[in-house]
Amino acid sequence: MKSAFGYGVVRALSGLLGLLPEPVMRRGGYAFGYLRSFTARPGMEMAQRHQRRIQGAEVDARRAARRVYGFYGRYYAEVFWMRPRRRRAVLAASTVENLDGLHAAAASPSGAILAVGHLGNWEAAGLTSASEGAPVLAAAEGLANRRLLDWFVQMRAMMDIEVAIVRRGARVTEALTRRLEAGGVVALLFDRDLKASGIPVTLFGEETTLPAGPLTLACRTGAVVVPVGTYFKPKAGHIFHIHPPLEVPAEGTLEERVQAGTQCLARVLEEMISRAPEQWHVLQPVWLSDREPR
Repeated sequence: MKSAFGYGVVRALSGLLGLLPEPVMRRGGYAFGYLRSFTARPGMEMAQRHQRRIQGAEVDARRAARRVYGFYGRYYAEVFWMRPRRRRAVLAASTVENLDGLHAAAASPSGAILAVGHLGNWEAAGLTSASEGAPVLAAAEGLANRRLLDWFVQMRAMMDIEVAIVRRGARVTEALTRRLEAGGVVALLFDRDLKASGIPVTLFGEETTLPAGPLTLACRTGAVVVPVGTYFKPKAGHIFHIHPPLEVPAEGTLEERVQAGTQCLARVLEEMISRAPEQWHVLQPVWLSDREPR
């Protein structure tokens, strides 16, 4: 019953938002997220801690955190609003910075890993990448609600994103490796290590961990790692910034190469977040000090 209710709520929201003009949907999503911040105490506290680390102690952390919630609301509104007939409009409103970098990555015979963070609407980046000849395979966490999971897979398909679901018994790493060995493109979110079992790095001057996946795959397959910043425009549309390929160390053990490469990726993540700190809608603990019991 609970599973059916959750699925019904999502489908109802999708149906309702799908009827709205883009400006109403976008502003309404932001407003809903902003208002949600007034009742989300744990998330607000964590978002404020994040913003102080990123923007410095002098920032109005409460205001910045409310804007984080606003942009998170816009992200979900855009996800629910998306329809196949709107693909052309979404593409037309999107801008790619360093498009040649994306084309070069897609042409790599060893495949390419697009390293993406929880910034702006990262889903829309898949549609743009596919339109430029680089369709992506992405890994996504499984959900207990199978119907909800199927809906999210269908939603990502509208963005030309093929999904490999991470769950027990699923050989996700093998699927990603096969895509890379065929010269294809995979997209991996890399800015959250919820299990705290990843690679130790320094991020904004403080210790944390990042997932090992992007660099482990790169070192094993020879794929290039291309960080991609994804941002909302002030009005409709998105900006996708293609960073230069990461310089993955060629010498040392696999462990040493993954460690050094992930720290390089952490430095690029700092650049990506600093461009639009309030669009980084991560509300869970990221740094080690926030994961410790208080």
